[in-house]
Amino acid sequence: MAFHRRRNHDYNRFWSILPLIFSISGALLILLALLSFLAPTPIDSNNPQHTSSLYARNGVVEDTIGQSVLHIPKKGRTDRDIWSSINSLYYYGCSNASIKFANADAVTQPNRYLLIVTSGGLNQQRTGIIDAVVAARILNATLVVPRLDQKSFWKDSSDFSEIFDVDWYISSLSKDVKIIKSLPKRGGKTWIPRNMRVPRKCSERCYQNRILPVLLKRHAIQLTKFDYRVANRLDTQLQKLRCRVNYHALKFTDPILRMGEKLFHRMRMKSKHFIALHLRFEPDMLAFSGCYYGGGDKERKELGAIRKRWKTLHVSNPDKERRHGKCPLTPREIGLMLRALGYSSDIHIYVASGEVYGGEETLAPLKALFPNFYTKETLASKEELEPFSSFSSRMAALDFIVCDESDVFVANNNGNMARILAGRRRYFGHKPTIRPNAKKLYRLFLNQTTMSWEAFTSKMRTYQRGFMGEPKEVRPGRGEFHENPHTCICEDSEAKAKKDSGPGKHGKGYDDVLGDDEPELPDPDDDGYQDGSQEKEQFNGTGMDYDGITNEDPELEEILSD
Repeated sequence: MAFHRRRNHDYNRFWSILPLIFSISGALLILLALLSFLAPTPIDSNNPQHTSSLYARNGVVEDTIGQSVLHIPKKGRTDRDIWSSINSLYYYGCSNASIKFANADAVTQPNRYLLIVTSGGLNQQRTGIIDAVVAARILNATLVVPRLDQKSFWKDSSDFSEIFDVDWYISSLSKDVKIIKSLPKRGGKTWIPRNMRVPRKCSERCYQNRILPVLLKRHAIQLTKFDYRVANRLDTQLQKLRCRVNYHALKFTDPILRMGEKLFHRMRMKSKHFIALHLRFEPDMLAFSGCYYGGGDKERKELGAIRKRWKTLHVSNPDKERRHGKCPLTPREIGLMLRALGYSSDIHIYVASGEVYGGEETLAPLKALFPNFYTKETLASKEELEPFSSFSSRMAALDFIVCDESDVFVANNNGNMARILAGRRRYFGHKPTIRPNAKKLYRLFLNQTTMSWEAFTSKMRTYQRGFMGEPKEVRPGRGEFHENPHTCICEDSEAKAKKDSGPGKHGKGYDDVLGDDEPELPDPDDDGYQDGSQEKEQFNGTGMDYDGITNEDPELEEILSD
């Protein structure tokens, strides 16, 4: 009987405390749910060497790689002006023709007509349009307004006058070259020009030996696939002509300019300063690079399938390509580079890009580092972009305008747009233009697990010396002329002398900038074919040379061009 009374007592006691157990359990569940909601979500990155996550906590970003954690402060620390170069005050663009450069009326010969067909995307076409004027001057021929390739990979049906102000182009160059809109008829009939191809980097002598004899006989010739078909090194006056075309005569149409200026002003209204990033991270480009970007078997399978489209692509060594600096930086790496150079998390960034491989997952680390992230699609309505959205070149022109006007321009590769903007920003005041020193940054990102954020930033700033858009950063003659228009940049010697004789130095001088860490740019004419003796082709779009790829792969070259 006593046993039954005790069992009933325990039973009643259990039921009496059951509500308390439920209450405590419910409270614990609510607490766990709250903690789960408040905890930062890890963002997978594309580090090619390690499994990595980026966390944002109260404005401080933590980059976790393996067992190492980099605590990235919200505010950047720097001992220099990150928005301008004081040294740029002593240099200016100068491209006026010499009095010895004869007027076009005096040198243009009758019955000599040069037609040009460009190729690739907007910026690759731009190089052809610029050099077409130089080629016409060398041949003393009348230039017909260049024709854009409308059958390329980019599938843009725009003609010259829909992208560039054709009347301004003709009138502003009237003293240099005679330019007409269309080839005149011959005996009342349409004149059919002779199609020709000129070798890459063709010199003045090359044009005179190869093209001029045919032009004298046929009177009208059309040079097809015209991009990088003029030598890097030319007579000084021809180089200055290049600059007059590039920086003064080649102007976008009014509708493109107005929309581009709207985008720029909307960025400026958001912040006093902003960075523009040209991000090349399209699947086709990544597949061709042969690099590995951290996406595992899925990435290898997807990019490998794309590579099979081109039988001429050899099997590459991803580690070797990255060691040699031939891989574009990932969005995460670009973000870490900018933060290490002193740009804070509250800085606004405009991103010009095509289709990004991996989409939002790939962009997430960059957005964690720079939350104020904008594109033309986020700055403008669909209705505003509608006149441009069906034309890749016009959309690229809008990005070009915003990138050109930005306080700082950075690219994750060395493609045509990056090169042309680098040269343009040098010519118009040396606005900061950051090109990643990919070869050395590879080692820095690889060893990131072994250092603190302070050590990482110190090495980053050391490795990036000479890659920041400072005056005379690159020795004259190095790199493409469109990237380093040294002939067209003059020095204000009096102002510089006053600065040098002053009580203190302002920033780095020429000798300080170059040193032993000069940017490793190829010499474009040291390839043995500037005189037309060989017709080896190189891919200028990525800043990389790939053996075995020729003009038999025109679509591939167009994909990589801009």
